[in-house]
Amino acid sequence: MSPFYLLLSLTMSILLIIILISKYKFNAALSLIFGSLLMGVLTKMNLLEIVDGINIGFGGMMTGIGFPIGFGIILGQLLSDSGGANVIADKIVEFFPESKAVYAIGFAGFVLSIPVFFDVTFVVLIPIAIATMKKVNKSIPYMVGAIAIGAGIAHSVIPPTPNPLAAAEIFKFDLGIILFVGLLIGIIVLFLTLYIYIKLLDRGIWNKENDENNIGVNVQEQEKLEAYPSFSLALIPVLLPIITILLNTVYSILIPGEKSVILQFLGTKSISMLLGTLAAYLIAIKYIGSDRATKSATKSLEAAGLVFLITGAGGSFSEIIKLSGVNNAIVSLISSLGGNVFVIIIIAWLLGVIFRQITGSGTVAGITSMTIMASVASTVAIHPVFIALACLSGGMFGATVNDSGFWIVSNMAGFSFSGGVKTYTLGEALASIMCLVAILSYSVVSTIIF
Repeated sequence: MSPFYLLLSLTMSILLIIILISKYKFNAALSLIFGSLLMGVLTKMNLLEIVDGINIGFGGMMTGIGFPIGFGIILGQLLSDSGGANVIADKIVEFFPESKAVYAIGFAGFVLSIPVFFDVTFVVLIPIAIATMKKVNKSIPYMVGAIAIGAGIAHSVIPPTPNPLAAAEIFKFDLGIILFVGLLIGIIVLFLTLYIYIKLLDRGIWNKENDENNIGVNVQEQEKLEAYPSFSLALIPVLLPIITILLNTVYSILIPGEKSVILQFLGTKSISMLLGTLAAYLIAIKYIGSDRATKSATKSLEAAGLVFLITGAGGSFSEIIKLSGVNNAIVSLISSLGGNVFVIIIIAWLLGVIFRQITGSGTVAGITSMTIMASVASTVAIHPVFIALACLSGGMFGATVNDSGFWIVSNMAGFSFSGGVKTYTLGEALASIMCLVAILSYSVVSTIIF
């Protein structure tokens, strides 16, 4: 079978996925499975082999990251319901001088979105942001855009959110690598993006009459608790998985010939996230009681099914790409470009952009683009984590009406469509571009040095 035909089969399968999601509003997981089936049929795979490939791909992905995703979702909900998320946000904002209040809100969004989903982060931070803006005399778009930027970056490139977890599984590298590189690039990109975003607002791109509606800020006050955990206590569930994962990674890098069984055990995805979740559970029991903590954990998993299905279906799509031989066709195509790192990274980023624009889902954009680019990672003279991050950062770019996050921000902040575009869409697009610039800059520097 010719490489051209295999690539055409991949293109047709991707088009089916896009049409099902964007035009017929199909569930993204089902769409990925239908795309996998079509690709298997077009490439003349045995029907039973196609089914086996879909099952193996799904199982393989869930074996690697199923528990970490589930634990991460529980951790985030417990952190929110026990008041820990509010404590973290308040203390971060207090730590910054008033003149840097926008940066404080953005950084708070960044930290909270490492363990907490975007919508929960926004609900926690928006009352704090409103109180802060009144104190420092800044208008609401500064604060809302800062939350979108900080939360969007962390959710896209830092584990334990599903896409960065999937990146380590798809590209087969240590989770600690993307955790470290994601944190480093994420923090740099956060402050650079906030600087550019603030300058754009200072230049007058916001039109209060057109960009805000008459509804006002629609924020439901969170229930007040009798007592809240301390800042250091609230941080334990967030930092514990990060520390255990990084300790194992750093040890293996510094002492390559030796392995610590204890550090390897603690640094595995499942155990590190279990430790963080256990800490969040114990804190929640202390401040809201065991019954409410259990209900919180149960409630958190109500929305987890879709995340599991999409992530697992992405694994199925990846397995069919491999079994059908499409991965070899992708490698041949990329090889014809001379293995240019610069070009490969831009292609990876553009794939993330395209899928996010069409499907509206950052999860689908990241999983699909990484699945396609994983085939070429070994042929390029750069660590695959940067190709993965290019895909993930592309998935931040420009989502609007087909993205639930856009409507969460717009409706809760009292913005019109144009207001949502100038905060959520613009903020994440700037962050996406800055991530690409950071990755390309590293590739240029590494080429010169090495």
